[in-house]
Amino acid sequence: MAETQIRLADQVANGTMSQEIADLLRETAQAHKSFLVMAVPRLAGKTTTMRAMLAEQSKLALALGYDGDDVDPLVERAKGGYLIVPEISRGAWSAGYVWAEPVRRAFNGITQGTALATALHAPDPDEAFSIICQGCGVPDAHAAGISLVVYLRSLGEWENPTRRVVSTVHEIQGVKNGKPDAKLLFRWNEAKDRFERGS
Repeated sequence: MAETQIRLADQVANGTMSQEIADLLRETAQAHKSFLVMAVPRLAGKTTTMRAMLAEQSKLALALGYDGDDVDPLVERAKGGYLIVPEISRGAWSAGYVWAEPVRRAFNGITQGTALATALHAPDPDEAFSIICQGCGVPDAHAAGISLVVYLRSLGEWENPTRRVVSTVHEIQGVKNGKPDAKLLFRWNEAKDRFERGS
């Protein structure tokens, strides 16, 4: 039985994000911009949100570890579309989990016209870009190709979350010495359970 594709509209309906956030994520994918989805625990919805974003655009999207294991040919084939790197991680837990050189080559693909959609485990943009730049050796100029960083939280026990929410959305305006210039666009106000624009 085929897995049901969860769309951004579904994530609005179930309280994962606001309509405003969904509109931004849709526009990001349709504009062929590179993006990063992150969380700290597993099962927080990174892959679901990434897939929902990519479903909003019509260009080719090839996934490392599923459509091939070598980054460079995938970058070339996906030119004008997306290269999906399922996870930037030291552990080869699953297909498409990569570290160091393959990550550098994937980010270099952004300079060749292949947008990047990727995920990792981090609590904020600073730590995420530390992993990308210091951990994997991606140059600042290539790391700055990431336009948007979406951070997800899972509520309840991580193995069986009761709800997932987009906790923050940041626009990346540049990267210097491995540190991002990250502008907060949206945050989830937990006390009031509402999504708010960043100030």
